[in-house]
Amino acid sequence: MSPKNTICLWYDREAEAAARFYAETFPDSRVTAVHEAPGDYPSGKAGDVLTVEFTVVGIPCLGLNGGPTFQHSEAFSFQIATDTQEETDRYWNAIVGNGGQESACGWCKDRWGISWQITPRTLTEALAKGGDEAKRAFEAMLTMGKIDVAAIDAARRG
Repeated sequence: MSPKNTICLWYDREAEAAARFYAETFPDSRVTAVHEAPGDYPSGKAGDVLTVEFTVVGIPCLGLNGGPTFQHSEAFSFQIATDTQEETDRYWNAIVGNGGQESACGWCKDRWGISWQITPRTLTEALAKGGDEAKRAFEAMLTMGKIDVAAIDAARRG
């Protein structure tokens, strides 16, 4: 049975490659179906991969190969909570090292233009506490690309 709600992500032509990368990179992720176009369409032809059903960390998604008309922006991102620096490094390095690009405050972008927030739980816990601890953690985060767990923990302690 298909889920009631699915995130649809528009790709130029590489929905299947993106979905397979996500499935290899993140736990509870998989490609569940690849559908070919039954006929020619404005940016492709019959037999082209049109849609790919996949799951990213338990979130059902549909990749649509719709052509170059629409591009991704930071207005949509996946946020991946991590528990350790090693886990943070693994996901960050997988995305950036596969043709992606670094950004600030734990954000990076994969080679298909999808934005990711690789966010250690210690940071979100500090921000949720509020007060001086949140302020120190927030100020530390603002100086970072990939989040440094030890630096966030040190900022939390003051």
